[in-house]
Amino acid sequence: MKKPAVVSSREIFNGHAVRLRVDRIVTADGRETSREIIEHAPAVAIVAIDSEDNVLLVKQYREAARQELLEIPAGSIDPGEDPETAVKREMQEETGFLPRKLVKLCGFYAAPGYCTELMHIYLATDLVPGRLHAEDTDEITLEKVPVKNVPALLRSGKLIDAKTVAGLYSFLDYKNSNTK
Repeated sequence: MKKPAVVSSREIFNGHAVRLRVDRIVTADGRETSREIIEHAPAVAIVAIDSEDNVLLVKQYREAARQELLEIPAGSIDPGEDPETAVKREMQEETGFLPRKLVKLCGFYAAPGYCTELMHIYLATDLVPGRLHAEDTDEITLEKVPVKNVPALLRSGKLIDAKTVAGLYSFLDYKNSNTK
């Protein structure tokens, strides 16, 4: 398959978290068209399991969704930072725990039709208490859900955040394939 050719690229907005550009492209069949692209740093999301076999979830208000969502901990990878270092930083910032064991479960583009964000999903275990040190921790509530309740929680429709749904299903698949 022939890739579209980029004719031009124009920055529309450059903010703290995202950059918006419009690319003019020539498609494989020769048509010229435009694509609006949101540039976002790669990110990590973590399925964290504590010593009592609970998954750690965070509840926080999300302005884009205009509601409080229950999610797995997550955040952007800082420039020059590798994904595993970002996992440890985000875990400490959002949960107050540090993982001693990490397993990469999967990776995916969050919205490849218009966004560059590549999401890395990790399983974090052997958690030790750390220092909760994010500036906005008062806006985050930590919830512990027994792993045995995760399938029912997924079916309930209460989890509507894509990275959380993908992460928890990836974890269940990992868990099932490693117990056979």
